[in-house]
Amino acid sequence: MIESLEGKQGKPRLKPPFPANVGLWGCPTTVTNVETVAVVPTIMRRGGSWFASIGRENNRGTKLFNVGGNVNNPCTVEEELGAPMEYLIEKHGKGVKGGWDRLQAVIPGGVSVPMITPEMAKKCIMDFDGLREFKSALGTGSMTVIDKDQDLIKVVARISAFFKHESCGQCTPCREGVPWMYNIMQRFTVGNASEGEIQMLDEISRQIEGHTICALGDAAAWPVQGLIRNFRPLIEERIAKYKAAGVM
Repeated sequence: MIESLEGKQGKPRLKPPFPANVGLWGCPTTVTNVETVAVVPTIMRRGGSWFASIGRENNRGTKLFNVGGNVNNPCTVEEELGAPMEYLIEKHGKGVKGGWDRLQAVIPGGVSVPMITPEMAKKCIMDFDGLREFKSALGTGSMTVIDKDQDLIKVVARISAFFKHESCGQCTPCREGVPWMYNIMQRFTVGNASEGEIQMLDEISRQIEGHTICALGDAAAWPVQGLIRNFRPLIEERIAKYKAAGVM
Protein backbone atom coordinates (compact mmCIF):
# COMPACT_ATOMS: atom_id res chain seq x y z
CA MET A 1 0.00 0.00 0.00
CA ILE A 2 2.82 2.41 0.86
CA GLU A 3 4.51 1.70 -2.46
CA SER A 4 1.23 2.42 -4.30
CA LEU A 5 0.72 5.69 -2.41
CA GLU A 6 4.20 6.74 -3.52
CA GLY A 7 3.24 6.09 -7.14
CA LYS A 8 5.24 2.87 -7.50
CA GLN A 9 4.16 -0.67 -8.37
CA GLY A 10 2.20 -2.22 -5.51
CA LYS A 11 4.87 -4.69 -4.43
CA PRO A 12 6.02 -5.55 -0.88
CA ARG A 13 9.15 -3.97 0.55
CA LEU A 14 12.05 -5.79 2.13
CA LYS A 15 12.02 -5.35 5.91
CA PRO A 16 13.78 -4.01 7.94
CA PRO A 17 13.42 -1.10 7.92
CA PHE A 18 9.83 -1.40 9.09
CA PRO A 19 7.18 1.24 8.27
CA ALA A 20 7.16 2.41 11.91
CA ASN A 21 10.71 3.68 11.30
CA VAL A 22 10.80 4.33 7.55
CA GLY A 23 7.39 4.35 5.94
CA LEU A 24 5.48 6.63 3.58
CA TRP A 25 7.98 8.96 1.85
CA GLY A 26 10.60 7.88 4.37
CA CYS A 27 8.57 9.02 7.39
CA PRO A 28 7.45 6.87 10.36
CA THR A 29 4.10 5.29 9.38
CA THR A 30 1.61 3.11 11.20
CA VAL A 31 -0.11 0.56 8.96
CA THR A 32 -3.03 -1.19 10.60
CA ASN A 33 -6.44 -2.60 9.76
CA VAL A 34 -9.93 -1.20 10.35
CA GLU A 35 -10.80 -3.86 12.94
CA THR A 36 -7.87 -2.76 15.13
CA VAL A 37 -8.67 0.95 14.82
CA ALA A 38 -12.42 0.41 15.43
CA VAL A 39 -11.90 -1.12 18.88
CA VAL A 40 -9.55 1.62 20.15
CA PRO A 41 -12.30 4.08 21.32
CA THR A 42 -13.98 1.34 23.40
CA ILE A 43 -10.67 0.34 24.98
CA MET A 44 -9.94 4.02 25.77
CA ARG A 45 -13.40 4.41 27.28
CA ARG A 46 -13.52 1.17 29.30
CA GLY A 47 -9.82 0.62 29.95
CA GLY A 48 -7.22 -1.87 28.85
CA SER A 49 -7.87 -4.17 31.82
CA TRP A 50 -11.48 -4.64 30.64
CA PHE A 51 -10.36 -5.67 27.15
CA ALA A 52 -7.64 -7.93 28.56
CA SER A 53 -10.21 -9.70 30.77
CA ILE A 54 -11.86 -11.15 27.66
CA GLY A 55 -10.46 -14.41 26.28
CA ARG A 56 -7.69 -16.60 27.66
CA GLU A 57 -3.95 -16.19 28.21
CA ASN A 58 -2.12 -14.94 25.08
CA ASN A 59 -5.47 -14.62 23.28
CA ARG A 60 -7.15 -11.57 24.78
CA GLY A 61 -9.97 -9.37 23.53
CA THR A 62 -12.75 -9.67 20.99
CA LYS A 63 -12.69 -10.65 17.34
CA LEU A 64 -14.89 -10.22 14.29
CA PHE A 65 -15.82 -13.69 13.07
CA ASN A 66 -17.42 -14.35 9.72
CA VAL A 67 -19.48 -17.54 9.46
CA GLY A 68 -20.00 -18.34 5.78
CA GLY A 69 -20.27 -21.13 3.26
CA ASN A 70 -22.83 -23.89 3.69
CA VAL A 71 -24.59 -22.54 6.79
CA ASN A 72 -28.18 -21.49 7.26
CA ASN A 73 -27.36 -17.93 8.32
CA PRO A 74 -24.14 -16.47 6.87
CA CYS A 75 -23.13 -13.58 9.13
CA THR A 76 -20.38 -11.50 10.72
CA VAL A 77 -20.37 -11.22 14.51
CA GLU A 78 -18.11 -9.84 17.23
CA GLU A 79 -17.39 -12.47 19.86
CA GLU A 80 -14.86 -13.28 22.54
CA LEU A 81 -11.54 -14.45 21.13
CA GLY A 82 -11.52 -18.15 21.98
CA ALA A 83 -15.17 -18.89 21.20
CA PRO A 84 -15.60 -22.55 20.15
CA MET A 85 -15.97 -23.03 16.41
CA GLU A 86 -19.01 -25.27 16.86
CA TYR A 87 -20.68 -22.56 18.99
CA LEU A 88 -20.13 -19.92 16.29
CA ILE A 89 -21.49 -22.20 13.56
CA GLU A 90 -24.50 -23.37 15.56
CA LYS A 91 -25.50 -20.14 17.35
CA HIS A 92 -24.72 -17.48 14.77
CA GLY A 93 -24.62 -19.51 11.56
CA LYS A 94 -27.76 -21.44 12.63
CA GLY A 95 -26.00 -24.71 11.86
CA VAL A 96 -24.64 -26.48 8.81
CA LYS A 97 -27.17 -26.86 6.00
CA GLY A 98 -28.69 -30.31 6.39
CA GLY A 99 -27.17 -30.78 9.85
CA TRP A 100 -23.71 -31.23 11.36
CA ASP A 101 -23.44 -34.72 9.84
CA ARG A 102 -23.31 -33.01 6.43
CA LEU A 103 -20.11 -31.13 7.38
CA GLN A 104 -17.06 -32.11 5.31
CA ALA A 105 -14.49 -29.44 6.24
CA VAL A 106 -14.03 -25.91 7.59
CA ILE A 107 -11.57 -23.25 6.46
CA PRO A 108 -11.14 -21.42 9.80
CA GLY A 109 -9.64 -18.04 8.90
CA GLY A 110 -9.89 -17.15 5.24
CA VAL A 111 -8.74 -19.17 2.24
CA SER A 112 -5.07 -18.73 3.13
CA VAL A 113 -5.19 -21.14 6.09
CA PRO A 114 -5.31 -24.97 6.11
CA MET A 115 -8.79 -26.51 6.22
CA ILE A 116 -9.68 -28.83 9.10
CA THR A 117 -11.87 -31.91 9.47
CA PRO A 118 -15.31 -32.06 11.17
CA GLU A 119 -13.74 -33.85 14.15
CA MET A 120 -11.28 -30.99 14.57
CA ALA A 121 -14.05 -28.40 14.14
CA LYS A 122 -15.99 -30.04 16.97
CA LYS A 123 -13.09 -29.45 19.39
CA CYS A 124 -11.60 -26.29 17.92
CA ILE A 125 -11.26 -23.04 19.87
CA MET A 126 -11.21 -19.96 17.64
CA ASP A 127 -8.07 -18.20 18.81
CA PHE A 128 -4.39 -18.26 17.89
CA ASP A 129 -3.38 -21.14 20.15
CA GLY A 130 -6.56 -23.14 19.58
CA LEU A 131 -6.07 -23.35 15.82
CA ARG A 132 -2.31 -23.87 16.07
CA GLU A 133 -3.14 -27.08 17.92
CA PHE A 134 -4.70 -28.40 14.68
CA LYS A 135 -1.93 -27.02 12.44
CA SER A 136 -4.15 -24.28 11.10
CA ALA A 137 -4.42 -20.54 11.86
CA LEU A 138 -6.93 -17.93 12.96
CA GLY A 139 -6.09 -15.66 10.02
CA THR A 140 -8.92 -13.18 9.48
CA GLY A 141 -11.41 -15.24 11.52
CA SER A 142 -13.49 -15.70 8.38
CA MET A 143 -14.80 -19.28 8.44
CA THR A 144 -15.93 -21.11 5.32
CA VAL A 145 -18.11 -24.10 6.18
CA ILE A 146 -17.99 -26.77 3.47
CA ASP A 147 -20.61 -29.51 3.26
CA LYS A 148 -20.45 -32.89 1.56
CA ASP A 149 -21.92 -31.58 -1.67
CA GLN A 150 -18.67 -29.74 -2.41
CA ASP A 151 -15.54 -31.14 -4.05
CA LEU A 152 -12.66 -30.31 -1.68
CA ILE A 153 -10.01 -30.88 -4.34
CA LYS A 154 -11.76 -28.39 -6.64
CA VAL A 155 -12.09 -25.96 -3.73
CA VAL A 156 -8.33 -25.94 -3.13
CA ALA A 157 -7.64 -25.83 -6.89
CA ARG A 158 -9.81 -22.69 -7.08
CA ILE A 159 -7.90 -21.18 -4.14
CA SER A 160 -4.64 -21.94 -5.95
CA ALA A 161 -5.99 -20.16 -9.03
CA PHE A 162 -6.69 -17.08 -6.91
CA PHE A 163 -3.18 -16.91 -5.46
CA LYS A 164 -1.62 -17.59 -8.87
CA HIS A 165 -3.50 -14.54 -10.16
CA GLU A 166 -2.59 -12.38 -7.15
CA SER A 167 1.15 -13.13 -7.12
CA CYS A 168 3.09 -9.99 -8.06
CA GLY A 169 6.00 -12.07 -9.36
CA GLN A 170 8.66 -10.28 -7.30
CA CYS A 171 9.86 -13.39 -5.41
CA THR A 172 11.05 -16.40 -7.40
CA PRO A 173 9.57 -19.11 -5.11
CA CYS A 174 6.12 -17.54 -5.40
CA ARG A 175 6.38 -16.56 -9.07
CA GLU A 176 7.48 -20.05 -10.16
CA GLY A 177 6.04 -22.24 -7.40
CA VAL A 178 2.45 -21.04 -7.17
CA PRO A 179 1.66 -21.67 -10.88
CA TRP A 180 3.35 -25.07 -10.51
CA MET A 181 1.06 -25.91 -7.57
CA TYR A 182 -1.93 -24.61 -9.52
CA ASN A 183 -1.15 -26.85 -12.51
CA ILE A 184 -0.82 -29.94 -10.31
CA MET A 185 -4.04 -29.11 -8.46
CA GLN A 186 -5.87 -28.78 -11.76
CA ARG A 187 -4.81 -32.33 -12.66
CA PHE A 188 -5.74 -33.57 -9.19
CA THR A 189 -9.32 -32.42 -9.74
CA VAL A 190 -9.76 -35.14 -12.37
CA GLY A 191 -7.19 -37.58 -10.98
CA ASN A 192 -4.72 -37.21 -13.86
CA ALA A 193 -1.64 -37.69 -11.67
CA SER A 194 0.46 -40.26 -9.87
CA GLU A 195 0.40 -40.78 -6.10
CA GLY A 196 4.04 -39.69 -5.97
CA GLU A 197 2.96 -36.22 -7.07
CA ILE A 198 1.05 -35.76 -3.81
CA GLN A 199 4.33 -35.76 -1.88
CA MET A 200 5.99 -33.69 -4.60
CA LEU A 201 3.23 -31.06 -4.29
CA ASP A 202 3.75 -30.93 -0.53
CA GLU A 203 7.48 -30.43 -1.02
CA ILE A 204 6.89 -27.64 -3.56
CA SER A 205 4.58 -25.86 -1.09
CA ARG A 206 7.29 -26.02 1.60
CA GLN A 207 9.85 -24.51 -0.75
CA ILE A 208 7.49 -21.54 -1.17
CA GLU A 209 6.48 -21.24 2.50
CA GLY A 210 8.75 -18.88 4.42
CA HIS A 211 10.81 -17.92 1.36
CA THR A 212 9.00 -14.80 0.14
CA ILE A 213 9.05 -11.11 1.10
CA CYS A 214 5.33 -10.99 1.90
CA ALA A 215 2.92 -13.60 3.26
CA LEU A 216 1.26 -14.40 -0.08
CA GLY A 217 3.64 -17.32 -0.59
CA ASP A 218 2.64 -18.80 2.76
CA ALA A 219 -1.02 -18.12 1.98
CA ALA A 220 -0.76 -20.06 -1.29
CA ALA A 221 1.09 -22.98 0.33
CA TRP A 222 -1.03 -23.59 3.42
CA PRO A 223 -4.36 -24.56 1.76
CA VAL A 224 -2.50 -27.17 -0.30
CA GLN A 225 -0.71 -28.49 2.78
CA GLY A 226 -4.01 -28.70 4.70
CA LEU A 227 -5.65 -30.70 1.90
CA ILE A 228 -2.76 -33.18 1.77
CA ARG A 229 -2.43 -33.49 5.55
CA ASN A 230 -6.13 -33.90 6.40
CA PHE A 231 -7.77 -35.15 3.18
CA ARG A 232 -5.07 -37.11 1.36
CA PRO A 233 -7.36 -40.17 0.87
CA LEU A 234 -9.64 -38.03 -1.33
CA ILE A 235 -6.76 -37.29 -3.70
CA GLU A 236 -5.62 -40.93 -3.73
CA GLU A 237 -9.18 -42.07 -4.47
CA ARG A 238 -9.51 -39.59 -7.36
CA ILE A 239 -6.22 -40.79 -8.88
CA ALA A 240 -7.26 -44.45 -8.47
CA LYS A 241 -10.61 -43.80 -10.21
CA TYR A 242 -8.87 -42.06 -13.09
CA LYS A 243 -6.50 -44.99 -13.55
CA ALA A 244 -9.36 -47.52 -13.25
CA ALA A 245 -11.21 -45.72 -16.05
CA GLY A 246 -8.29 -46.63 -18.30
CA VAL A 247 -7.47 -43.03 -19.17
CA MET A 248 -3.82 -43.35 -18.13
